Amino acid sequence: MNLSEYIINDIKPLSTADKISDMQLLFNQLTYTHMPIKNQDNTYIGCLSETDVYCFESDKFVQDYSYAAEGFFVRETANWLDVLETFAQNATNIMPVLSANNTYLGYYELNDVITLFNQTPFFAEDGGTLIIEKGINDYSFSEITQIIESNKGKLLGVFISKMENDLVQFTLKIGNTGLNDIIQSFRRYNYNIISGTEDDSYLENLKERSDYLNKYLNM
Repeated sequence: MNLSEYIINDIKPLSTADKISDMQLLFNQLTYTHMPIKNQDNTYIGCLSETDVYCFESDKFVQDYSYAAEGFFVRETANWLDVLETFAQNATNIMPVLSANNTYLGYYELNDVITLFNQTPFFAEDGGTLIIEKGINDYSFSEITQIIESNKGKLLGVFISKMENDLVQFTLKIGNTGLNDIIQSFRRYNYNIISGTEDDSYLENLKERSDYLNKYLNM
């Protein structure tokens, strides 16, 4: 996917010569968390946050508060996953885009990048979602793939969704088959099953046996 097609130029960076009141007015009109600023020679400086700008004195100039600028940006060649990560790291919904020679090209909106993410096979293709867990020193992606493919499943996507207390959780998107056989195989390889979007016959069988046992004991 060509992410550069989503670069927007509706809002130009404010100059350090502009007044803070101008930026406050923009924030009143827009829904962005940050606003890009530049020097008078058009060099990108960074972004000022909405929270900070409302605390600044409105009759002063942007240059008086340029020290508070956050210098995040992405290159026009960055892939969508790197762009999404930069959004998350900086808690922003607007991302300045610079060329290789640091020319300001425009910005990405967070919603546009998320929409691209939703169009990937991980979300767009039919399949089941499974979350599994194993020790941080005990897993391997090759083993995970082998377990899925040996049960005639098709791995559409996988990412590490949590790391805590020497345990790693993986979120898997699996197509072409039901999840029950795959779930049982993961259990045999000592993976914990955190959740799955299809019925887990193993748990259902345990529940049925438990209900039967309780009924028998209460006779």
